[in-house]
Amino acid sequence: MLDTTRGEPAAGVEVTLSRLAHKQEISQGTRETDKDGRIADAMDGPLAAGTYRMTFDVGAYYKKKGSAPPFMQRFTLDFEITDARRSYHIPLLMSPYSCSTYRGS
Repeated sequence: MLDTTRGEPAAGVEVTLSRLAHKQEISQGTRETDKDGRIADAMDGPLAAGTYRMTFDVGAYYKKKGSAPPFMQRFTLDFEITDARRSYHIPLLMSPYSCSTYRGS
């Protein structure tokens, strides 16, 4: 994660990963980004094919930084895993007013 307002990694952002199955969210774990804005392993168990939801608590991050209350509070991304054998990288560029992401390599 990159805090584009500060031009630095967003350390200390809480990220929750859930698997979506039969219209239910099944928690896969909650982690906090490290000093480089990364999470090495977002899950408590092995990755399986399916639909997942990743929620980034950007509002709490900006509040900890002493910023004015941000417009963006949480950024939620739903995505599909078809090949559970590969690793996935989901970069997030964020500011108090916007978020952008893509499937990284």
